[in-house]
Amino acid sequence: MTEPMRLPDEVPESVLSRTDIAPPPTILAVDDTPDNLSLLADLLGDHYRVRVATNGARALELAASGQPDVILLDIMMRGVDGYEVLERLRADSRLRHIPVIMISAVGEIESVIRCVELGAEDYLLKPFNPTLLKARIGATLEKKRLRDEVRSQAEQLAQWNRKLEERVQEQVAQLDRLGRLKRFFSPHLAEAIISGGGTQLLDTHRREVVVAFVDMRGFTSFTDNSEPEEVMHVLGEYHRAMGRLIVAHEGTLEHFAGDGMMILFNDPIEVKDPIARTIEMALAMQKDFAPLRAQWTRRGYDLDLGIGIVQGYATLGPIGFEERWEYACIGGVANLAARLCSEAKGGQILTNRKTLARIEESIDAHALGDMTLKGIAHPVPVFNIVGFRPQRAS
Repeated sequence: MTEPMRLPDEVPESVLSRTDIAPPPTILAVDDTPDNLSLLADLLGDHYRVRVATNGARALELAASGQPDVILLDIMMRGVDGYEVLERLRADSRLRHIPVIMISAVGEIESVIRCVELGAEDYLLKPFNPTLLKARIGATLEKKRLRDEVRSQAEQLAQWNRKLEERVQEQVAQLDRLGRLKRFFSPHLAEAIISGGGTQLLDTHRREVVVAFVDMRGFTSFTDNSEPEEVMHVLGEYHRAMGRLIVAHEGTLEHFAGDGMMILFNDPIEVKDPIARTIEMALAMQKDFAPLRAQWTRRGYDLDLGIGIVQGYATLGPIGFEERWEYACIGGVANLAARLCSEAKGGQILTNRKTLARIEESIDAHALGDMTLKGIAHPVPVFNIVGFRPQRAS
């Protein structure tokens, strides 16, 4: 009995391709009849790199190791037949994209339907027409090329989407940080902190600052004799008017409680001539408060504005706990500014001699004498700032 001819897994390179331009597509031919495999190798070797398997198990091994571009798969084979090979290919996520053309002598329509249901790309009957075979392989390769291109574009798009999502998350986190910082600082200052590397600027530190306290005169009596809705409406008008000026002069709103506000200059970012900037803001506040005062007077509210300004050294940084942090200014400079604000009558901007000395050549200020202030051991010489001198104003 003559033994069947044994074929190598791969046809010699000299038979497969006669071009050096680009590697040809790989065809895996699977059939348990060696003569059929030899015929396929002869027909396709001029244009494709042909690998062969004489049984289904070997076909699965070669498909997993070599990732062919097309598989020509016989249906009726001993052991693992074509149906089972097709099922196992489609069940493997690494191999399911490989197109499979079924080749068999079986012509029943049921066999065609079953192969299509299992995911076969095409179906050819034996004996096959060489021209038709090459045409079907060419069409299958073109469809695979298009599918691979779509899959590659989808993967690239998914990668872009992941990068975009990461960038959006980073920007959302930055906006969230910026939003939290804007509770304490002007938008310009908050953005500078974020872009400059940020949070280390808020670490506890000591610096010379200018502190301004702003408070309404008559507010306690007003709240005692007014409905809560009236109080909230007045506070809204007041905060909007004063807040615009704090932002415009790039002040740091340390805190506000009711009608009281504490504003810092020269921290957390140093600014040029902070005392002049503070006085400009205070004068603008008194000016913009005047129409509010007139409007409230017509409603029967007796309210006015007092301001205290002091320059000096303080310790600054976050205070609080994990769920709630505030940016605080601790030191005698803050206490003295608060006491001067408490003593200020409506329309006044009070400061001490040391602060006045920094800018007295540029402003007009009236001496009010020494005042004994709560919590301050010695009397404090106090001055009321009324405006800039003409040469400074110009």
